[in-house]
Amino acid sequence: MTAPIATVPTDPPRAPERVPTEAVLGVPLALTDYERTLDWIDAAVAARARGYICVAAVHTVMTFQEDRELRAAVLGSDLTVPDGQPLVWAMNLLGHSLPSRVYGPDLMKKACERAARTGARFYLYGGRKEALERLREVLPERYPGLRLAGASEAPFRPLSPAEADATAAAINASGADVVWVGLGVPLQEKWMADMRARLEAPVLVGVGAAFDFHAGLKRQAPDFLQRLGLEWAFRLSQEPRRLWRRYLRYNPRFVAGFVRQLLERRPPRSPAS
Repeated sequence: MTAPIATVPTDPPRAPERVPTEAVLGVPLALTDYERTLDWIDAAVAARARGYICVAAVHTVMTFQEDRELRAAVLGSDLTVPDGQPLVWAMNLLGHSLPSRVYGPDLMKKACERAARTGARFYLYGGRKEALERLREVLPERYPGLRLAGASEAPFRPLSPAEADATAAAINASGADVVWVGLGVPLQEKWMADMRARLEAPVLVGVGAAFDFHAGLKRQAPDFLQRLGLEWAFRLSQEPRRLWRRYLRYNPRFVAGFVRQLLERRPPRSPAS
């Protein structure tokens, strides 16, 4: 009689480890890159560990200074990645050596490429109706094997209690592993913080205008402008009436605030002997 084959117990998947950060004007930005961020998402999905990721540009950092609810949402996130090139430069001036930013649209693209292999199920929440319709068509074509669990529009305002109940029920029923949120700053961060405990999907990621970019409804800045940190100038040329006040108000304040932070961080000069 053949002896039964012994089975070796396997440890359950571990929750992702905490990622070190560097504060820029009070915002704890993750010292990470695309691959490590994707690994964090995969680990959270495998362990069914619930968390959310904020994707921060200069606009996020400066609105964080003024909006208490946004500040609480960002500080409550598991990862806040540096989406804006100026934030990468700032972190490197503080002593780090990040090779690149973690740009929301590119993070979503790379996540789709990986999920087409791993089988992770994605849900798209927010954005315009035409963007969602287009994404449901083109994403599976671009990334064969990608599993879209669902998609739903959302109002660009806080949800009513009834709307929140219906939204949580729809997303939970979909069986999604990752929910991509395209509401823009600061609404998407507040939505993730408010809804996190009600959603069974392990990971929520706020990616702003990524839905419109991937759907072809908005143009992205050319790569050379992105590398120069001038994506804001391109976006301003595309939507001047909507964006000019934001950039006129926040860009100079960010530069002045970071210069103060950098000067305060430098060790005091020793007196001459």
